[in-house]
Amino acid sequence: MSSSNECSFTYEEYKETADWLQERIKEQPKVAIICGSGLGDLANLLENKTDFLYKDIPRFPQSTVHGHAGKLVFGKLNGKQCVCMQGRFHFYEGYSIAKVTYPVRVFFLLGVETLIVTNAAGGLNPNFSVGDIMLIKDHINMPGFAGQNPLCGHNDERFGTRFPCMSDAYDRDIFRLAKDAAVEENCSSFLQEGVYCMLAGPTFETIAECKMLQTLGADAVGMSTVPEVIVARHCGLRVFGLSLITNKVVMDYASEERANHKEVLETTKRRAVDLQRLVSALVAKL
Repeated sequence: MSSSNECSFTYEEYKETADWLQERIKEQPKVAIICGSGLGDLANLLENKTDFLYKDIPRFPQSTVHGHAGKLVFGKLNGKQCVCMQGRFHFYEGYSIAKVTYPVRVFFLLGVETLIVTNAAGGLNPNFSVGDIMLIKDHINMPGFAGQNPLCGHNDERFGTRFPCMSDAYDRDIFRLAKDAAVEENCSSFLQEGVYCMLAGPTFETIAECKMLQTLGADAVGMSTVPEVIVARHCGLRVFGLSLITNKVVMDYASEERANHKEVLETTKRRAVDLQRLVSALVAKL
């Protein structure tokens, strides 16, 4: 496939974007943070900021979802050089999976070593409460089962191997550091850990789908994150992920509950400060 249809990009195209950014930033970032729905305020914690609108960055997609600002912010967080994506791209926005994951390879070429991914997710685990923060220990890639894997097509060895391992997708050392940070920041009472399942969206799940996902061993469900994680691991980046449980999935046909995006954004507003504290404390430990 040619790159003109946005289904794949060449090494040179990623490099062109990375070089454009490199010329305009003062320091090389070591940590990249992707902010999920309503979690973009994380970027406001950065010091000595330089930011770019996605629309001004060569080849960058645009964020079209409410709660995603559409800005790339460079700066320092707790002494570490970081880059923050205020708003991510989703498959359901009509982007190819290559376009969704485009920034991750750009970060790799900029010298990033660690990727932190955050998202808003629905709680499948009956022990989870709305407002819990789940450390992601593993994922289920549902679109991947249907052939939508960001590594399909030509493999460029300069990024990574043809068949990358995913059994160690989420870095166990960072996972432990995050638990330590949660204790220090008094976040332990609402901290969970579990398996994140990605569906393509944009519809919320049916009751039957939720029951199936529970049977498969998923603790939370969302519409993002997994493609970026796969590309990051392909590039050899260390990955840490967390989900903010913004709603409980509906499991009962008699229930009057309805999942909606407004509820998701309201929960993130309430818990966002705790999440920022946790990520900030974690970055200091990296």
